[in-house]
Amino acid sequence: MQTATVAATRLDGLDDGALVALARSRDGAAVRLIMQRHNRRLFRVARGVLNDDAEAEDVVQETYVRAFTHLDGFRGEAQLSTWLTRIALNEALGRLRRRRITVGLKDIDAINDQGEDRVIYLPSARQDSDPEAAAARAEVRRLLERAVDELPESFRIVFVLRDIEEMSIEETAAQLALRPETVKTRLHRARRLLRQSLDRTLSSAVSDVFPCAGARCARITQTVLERLGLSEPPEG
Repeated sequence: MQTATVAATRLDGLDDGALVALARSRDGAAVRLIMQRHNRRLFRVARGVLNDDAEAEDVVQETYVRAFTHLDGFRGEAQLSTWLTRIALNEALGRLRRRRITVGLKDIDAINDQGEDRVIYLPSARQDSDPEAAAARAEVRRLLERAVDELPESFRIVFVLRDIEEMSIEETAAQLALRPETVKTRLHRARRLLRQSLDRTLSSAVSDVFPCAGARCARITQTVLERLGLSEPPEG
């Protein structure tokens, strides 16, 4: 455990490109650090598509296994996060197609203001740092996650990429193979459906929704290392 901690400290200052070079040499510590850096984004993206925690974890694991066994496919022309996100999206969307759960564009375009009635109204919360306020914010986050889950799939993934992961319009469009104008339209409609829930009350909680940390992050990371034959004792 101490060895893993020392290795992580040694690598902390390296950028993704340097870590990829080490990962190509099957450096387990570098592989672990890459996953720790990107777990949250990939989990959010997968969950935004699939609307299911357990399946999103599976997608993240498959993403890393595919990526680390095909690192020759990463040439550094795009950021590592962009490359990994594309793999995760393809895996998640493939699972969604196999489920045969789709929302037709015709149905999406027909959504009107009645959709807003499905969003739970959340009273404003104080920003105090006391335990009661912290518990209230945790509850608000759960309600926000539930409201995001209720969005139509094509709206939900745009909202997750643009507003939660803070990708640009252009990057979101590229990841989803959409025109920027389409991203803007879907984002506008997603925000409109969520406005009652998001207006001021949830501004401080948006960055915390669908977390991939603690036990979940450690579980994903360790499982991938074992599947790659690079297992090492997890950090204590």
